[in-house]
Amino acid sequence: MRQTSEVILSEKKYLGEAKMRNHFVVLDEPLKAGGGDIGPTPVEYLLTAIGGCVAMTLRMYAERKNWDLGKIKVIVSQKEELSPTGIKKSLIEDISFEKEITDEQRAKLLIIAGKCPVAKMVKGTTEILSSIH
Repeated sequence: MRQTSEVILSEKKYLGEAKMRNHFVVLDEPLKAGGGDIGPTPVEYLLTAIGGCVAMTLRMYAERKNWDLGKIKVIVSQKEELSPTGIKKSLIEDISFEKEITDEQRAKLLIIAGKCPVAKMVKGTTEILSSIH
């Protein structure tokens, strides 16, 4: 299945609108970056996409196993640190469940979290082909 997102940036600096299927979202940059802070940044959407995908992947797996996890919370943050070769960026996922889980479930769910298609796309070698019309 081909999934598409169309982004149109307005004439108001960084303010844009994205359309995905029948859904519309706004994106912008914070005031300190020259934007109007009307919506999340593209990076914030990426973090949200990863967190949402991880949570949904875990829910699907837990349902197949008949595990009641309750609410699933995934916090994804970007970490930057200075390395000898420059700034190194990494993503941190903090996953928690409303219900108690066993150590065995925790180990398996951690493996399953790594199978989220969005995270795999970011970690892997997804090719981006660009063209200007």
